[in-house]
Amino acid sequence: MPAMTVDSLTKSYGRTLALSELSFEVKEGEVFGFLGPNGAGKSTTINVILDFIRPTAGRVSVLGMDAQKRSREIRARTGVLPEGVETYDRLTAREHLEFAIDSKGVDEDPETHLERVGLHDAIDKKAGGYSKGMSQRLMLAMALVGEPELLILDEPSTGLDPNGAREMRRIVREENERGATVFFSSHIMEQVEAVCDRVGILREGEMVAVDSVEGLRDSVSGGESLRVTVDRIDDDAVQAVRSLPDVSSASVDGDAPPTIVVQVDGSKTAVLSELEDRGIDVQDFSTTEASLDDVFRSYTTDREVEAR
Repeated sequence: MPAMTVDSLTKSYGRTLALSELSFEVKEGEVFGFLGPNGAGKSTTINVILDFIRPTAGRVSVLGMDAQKRSREIRARTGVLPEGVETYDRLTAREHLEFAIDSKGVDEDPETHLERVGLHDAIDKKAGGYSKGMSQRLMLAMALVGEPELLILDEPSTGLDPNGAREMRRIVREENERGATVFFSSHIMEQVEAVCDRVGILREGEMVAVDSVEGLRDSVSGGESLRVTVDRIDDDAVQAVRSLPDVSSASVDGDAPPTIVVQVDGSKTAVLSELEDRGIDVQDFSTTEASLDDVFRSYTTDREVEAR
C-alpha cells in the first residue's frame, strides 16, 4: 500500500490555478523528494495533504485513509515540520516538547528529543531568544514525537547552517531506517539529492518528472551537461542549439559571465560550432555529469527560455 496517493489534485484561488491535476504516489518506507521553485505549489500540496485547505478537485489518500475525511487520524500518525511556522516566544524548548508529547498522547522524554537535534543546552531557555536555526531544530524535534509513520518536512533546512543541515539529513536517514516514510519538500537541490530515494519535480502546479535521482540524470541526455561560457546571449543561437539532433535542452545560466547549459548525448563539437557559426564567441566550456541542479534547470527553466 502506498504511504500517499495524490490523484488529479487541483486547487484554484479564483482565477489563479495553484495545482493542476497533480498526480503521484509516495511508496511506503521511502524518502520522497518534492522539488520545485518557490511558487510551484509545494506548500499548497502539503496543506491539502494535511487538510488545512480543501482541494477544488481530485483526492488524496494518506496511510490508506482519505485525507479530507480522516485528517485527525492521519495527523496522529504523522510528524510535520511546516514552512514558516513560528515558535511560542514565552515557552521554553522543554514546554514545546511537553505540549507535543501531550498532544500525541505518548510517554516520551523531552530531553531525549532536544538532545537529538542539538538543543539540550537550551532546553529551559525561552524560544523567543532562539535564532532561526535553533527554532527550526525545535520544530524538527516536535515533529519526531511519537515515532510517526510519516514525516512531512517542508523546507526543513531553512535557517540551518551547514552543520545543522548535515545533522538534519542524518536524522532523516535515521527515521527512514526506523521505518518512517519521509516526504521531503524543498527547493534546494543539494538537500534533496543527499537523502531522497525518488524525486518529483513540480512546475507551475504540475508534476513534470518523477524518478530516482540517477534516473532523472539519465533522462537528461544520458546525464552529461555541457557548460559553455560565451561573450553574449543570443536567443536565436540558443534556440538553434536546442534544435540540434543530440540536444535535449539548452538554458541560460546567469548573466556574469553569460553561460549556456546544454544537455547533450552526442557531439559536443556540434554545439560549439553552431554557436560560433552564429557569431557567438565561445570563451570557455566544460563537460560534467548532470547534477540534480542541472536536471531541475532542464525541467523548470526551458519554458522561460523558449518564451524569451
